[in-house]
Amino acid sequence: MGCSGRFELITHPLPKNRPLPPHSTLPHGLPPTCLDLKTEVEKRFLRDPAWLPVHDVDDAFHKISGRDREVESLLHCSLSPLHSGLSVVRDPTTGLLLDFTEVLLEDTALSAKNSLSLQRQPGPPSESLRGSNTNYPFLPAGMEELTLEQIKKKSELEEDIDFEKDLLTVPPGLKAGVDFSDKGRVSLLLSACSSASNTVLLSEQKKKPQQEDKGDHKKWAVPVDITSPCDDFYKRIPDPAFKYPFELDVFQKQAILRLEAHDSVFVAAHTSAGKTVVAEYAIALSQKHMTRTIYTSPIKALSNQKFRDFKTTFGDVGLLTGDVQLSPESSCLIMTTEILRSMLYNGSEVIRDLEWVIFDEVHYINDAERGVVWEEVLIMLPEHVSIILLSATVPNAVEFSEWIGRIKKRPIYVISTVKRPVPLEHYLYTGNSTKTQKELFLLLESTGNFLTKGYYAAVEAKKERTSKHAQSFGTKNVSQHNTTASQDRAVWQTLLNYLSQRQQTPVVAFTFSRTRCDENARSLTSLDLTSSIEKSEIHSFLQKSLTRLRGGDRQLPQILSMRDLLKRGIGVHHSGILPILKEIIEMLFSRGLVKVLFATETFAMGVNMPARTVVFDSIRKHDGTGFRNLLPGEYIQMAGRAGRRGLDATGTVIILCKAGVHDMGELHAMMLGKPTVLQSQFRLTYTMILNLLRVEALRVTDMMRRSFSENHRDTQAHEKRISELRNTLSSLRPLDTEGQLSDILSYYHTITELRITTETLQRAVLESVNGLKALSVGRVVIVNNGQHHNALGVILQVSNDAVNRMFTTLIICEKGKEEAAGDDQSNKAFHPIYSTSLFIPEGPCSHTVRKLKSQDISAITTRTLKVIPERIIDNYNKRQQPRFRLDPPGQAISTATQELLRLAEANPNGITTLDPVNDLHLKGVDVVEGVMRHRVLQDCLKDFHCIHSPTFTEQERMCVQEELDKLLFLVSDQSLTLLHEYHQRIKVLEALQYVDSTGAVQLKGRVACQISSHELLLTELLFENTLSPLAPEESAALLSCLVFTQNTQIDPHITSTLQEGINQVLNVAQRIGELQRDCGIAQTAEDFVAQFKFGLTEVVYCWARGMPFAEIAQLTDVQEGTIIRCIQRLDEVLKEVRQAARIVGDSVLGSKMERASLAIRRDIVFTASLYTH
Repeated sequence: MGCSGRFELITHPLPKNRPLPPHSTLPHGLPPTCLDLKTEVEKRFLRDPAWLPVHDVDDAFHKISGRDREVESLLHCSLSPLHSGLSVVRDPTTGLLLDFTEVLLEDTALSAKNSLSLQRQPGPPSESLRGSNTNYPFLPAGMEELTLEQIKKKSELEEDIDFEKDLLTVPPGLKAGVDFSDKGRVSLLLSACSSASNTVLLSEQKKKPQQEDKGDHKKWAVPVDITSPCDDFYKRIPDPAFKYPFELDVFQKQAILRLEAHDSVFVAAHTSAGKTVVAEYAIALSQKHMTRTIYTSPIKALSNQKFRDFKTTFGDVGLLTGDVQLSPESSCLIMTTEILRSMLYNGSEVIRDLEWVIFDEVHYINDAERGVVWEEVLIMLPEHVSIILLSATVPNAVEFSEWIGRIKKRPIYVISTVKRPVPLEHYLYTGNSTKTQKELFLLLESTGNFLTKGYYAAVEAKKERTSKHAQSFGTKNVSQHNTTASQDRAVWQTLLNYLSQRQQTPVVAFTFSRTRCDENARSLTSLDLTSSIEKSEIHSFLQKSLTRLRGGDRQLPQILSMRDLLKRGIGVHHSGILPILKEIIEMLFSRGLVKVLFATETFAMGVNMPARTVVFDSIRKHDGTGFRNLLPGEYIQMAGRAGRRGLDATGTVIILCKAGVHDMGELHAMMLGKPTVLQSQFRLTYTMILNLLRVEALRVTDMMRRSFSENHRDTQAHEKRISELRNTLSSLRPLDTEGQLSDILSYYHTITELRITTETLQRAVLESVNGLKALSVGRVVIVNNGQHHNALGVILQVSNDAVNRMFTTLIICEKGKEEAAGDDQSNKAFHPIYSTSLFIPEGPCSHTVRKLKSQDISAITTRTLKVIPERIIDNYNKRQQPRFRLDPPGQAISTATQELLRLAEANPNGITTLDPVNDLHLKGVDVVEGVMRHRVLQDCLKDFHCIHSPTFTEQERMCVQEELDKLLFLVSDQSLTLLHEYHQRIKVLEALQYVDSTGAVQLKGRVACQISSHELLLTELLFENTLSPLAPEESAALLSCLVFTQNTQIDPHITSTLQEGINQVLNVAQRIGELQRDCGIAQTAEDFVAQFKFGLTEVVYCWARGMPFAEIAQLTDVQEGTIIRCIQRLDEVLKEVRQAARIVGDSVLGSKMERASLAIRRDIVFTASLYTH
């Protein structure tokens, strides 16, 4: 009986074990029936193949009574999407529903798995945030859709059908067909169609030229003038999205005007000028527009800080970093650049609603390790997203914006500030005791004047103090840069007392070594800079902040010693400090309670905390390879922390002179030098290659062509020139290759090779010592440039400049042709392509004196002439003046000219030149090979027939063709700098079976896409089951080698299984390293293996097994902060391995990684950031 109370009559017998079909009379089908238990048990345990025993399958099959074959069960069709929907028809005046009409839906088959279009259907909600690694990304802006020409090109399978003649009347396989005798209708239809299509094409063509004309003159980067005030700002934006409590600067107003117009901007402003205003306005705008903004920063600490700032301003803000995910549905998301990159590659749904992406601290693109991520993100962003770039002042902002504009096909407005809002004064400090504590010498005024007077005063002050003994006997050999700890302490003690008396705190003291930071802070035992009220404030803040730590962790030695320092107003900030302590120190510093902060360079990188004074402990730092002076960019970035806007009139920068005063030239270069230019750090990574290979529509070469490193390729100009050359070619008469001229092409190729060989040899000669010796005064040379062709000249003078060496030369030429021709091009085309015959004037012989570059001298002859260079040059210069223009040439010149002419007439077919090997004794392999090739080629020339042909003309056509080929090469992918390396990396991937020979991504490749760093090693370990025998904590310990980068002195004590694991990892790494070498990648196998460091394995193992942090810190010489950062990054790696294991279908490994992850996620290591609460 159905639910509606009526009977249902079933008229036909049902097949066995089939549920009853739901019938029409019952609104909800038949009520559920229950299978009897016996059938259910049979179905579950006997008939289900998953329950069959693995070994004696045949036996088991016999036990099961006959199973029915059901072929339909194999056919599974997913539902096809609806192709139409309903649309409502309303009465326009009353809004009453009148009717429904059916509308056809377009693009219903598009999904994230097959399309780059924004029209595709959204994926499942679980993937909306991070996307999935089987999704396609959205189409990046500036990646061209197919052009009309490409669509018109037919593939091999398509063929042209002539609708008039070729139509079949008899279908294939049938005997008779249909008679279409009434042809009129068909042709009429056809003519109608063709005329329609023609008009469409014409209108397309009409549209195109206008766009092209615009494109040529268009500069993508538009510098915005911020010198004149922006008066009509409030008229143009009567209702701003965000109101500021202060009057905005001109550069901020200009940026906001551009944002309101939805344009992309690049703001390069000085530290503390207020770039954040631009970011805040964009966030407010997107909230007004109901869209989203993504704010990316290079450093996690900076992300956390911005999260707190924006959360207080806007409220609706989320945070995504490797280990934290807070309210991801917010309209403003703050994340690290790496996460944005993976969201773009994985086609995250967030990208649909995205209006702005804000890149903070863009000068980080210079970072060798991570700079490439910025470029990838910029290239991959879709068209509807506008870009805001914020950066410190960089010299090539316009060039960088031009690049972004070009790849994104949209203008970028460049806004840069002229000067700092708070000017800086730079001092040298030489004091080291109460007597000398006032020895502060102004070196660079806030106006930018460098005072040498201050420098010499500092040198004097320093000198006075060297003891009488040292003055009389010469100093003991003290190295310039090292001072003892007690001397250091005296200097700091003196300086800080002096500064606190003058109310110059807070002070940031930059020190370029972590141990030095700690020592300096610890040595100041007697210094107390805080009042009692401040002490209690610091105490209560510390107590409140440390409550989130477990009891034992509160007693860590670092926390206890820092607590003592902080109470006296001293702080230390570097990567070795516990993250929670770092945040406490930053917060206390921004509240003005930390008076002196000893920090390393990272503090200046983003943490926006200005001070009143900045002190440099030294101006030399170790950059991983060796010691060097600070670069101007680094110095400005750090010094820029001095001077708080609205609080200080000027900021003070002090450089300590501890051992001696630094060199004046070095100081000048560092303070007034140009900051570092933005440079591309683009490189190919396996993840990038695999991510692009899995999407057919995106090619890796497209990514390479759009990278900033290929920015020099001016494709537009090349394309224009190519079309010009093509027109020239088509206007020339076609090449005649009949009869005697049959070998004209090979003749041309031989001659081109000969010319290139000659040029390379000549270059080698001019770069060699002996070659330059031969080019001395009086040497006869053959000159070839735009004006002279194979003309003899004699050298009169050689300049001393080694870089651009100039040769003043007397050259013979036609009378009336002495002056340089204006247009190089016009003379070039008519010279024969290659000939050794010397220039002999047809009329009377004249001469000219020119300064030649080395490339103008095409050969050095064996002859020399006796000349008097001074007389010749003076005489020539005299006759260049209008008064003496008509004087006859002097005796010396006439003699030299006559000699040269006699030489040319004696050897009309070429004069003997110095042989690079026999005469100049150049023994390089290239040179010797070049000389031999040159001889062979010259002998070849005699055998060609085409030279004897009466119609043999000089090939102007060939020159044009050559230039065309060159340009076509330059715009093609073949000229990409990284192309070679790309092919090598593809070889590696093929050898390891990540991709097949056609470039399709295989399972291993899919796994490697999930992994962000060291993808090859991790994937190989997964597929070789290295992690299977290990316990969760052991696998965590083993994987720590991927995130730990320092060298340690202490050998870890570890279990034997773990040691085996380590050996396996090293073997795999060795194998990959050797494979890379074999495929031609430059990195050696040793270097590849050396990047995996196992110094933290024991620490992580013990931590995962639950040992308290205080004990772990004792196991190693690595600082606490570094340990915590490594374990946090290790957690991200474990997550990646877990997802990879899911793809492979290894659920055991997946759950093991989850357990490992839980084991290390505890206590102080994963205390939530103070900024996010």
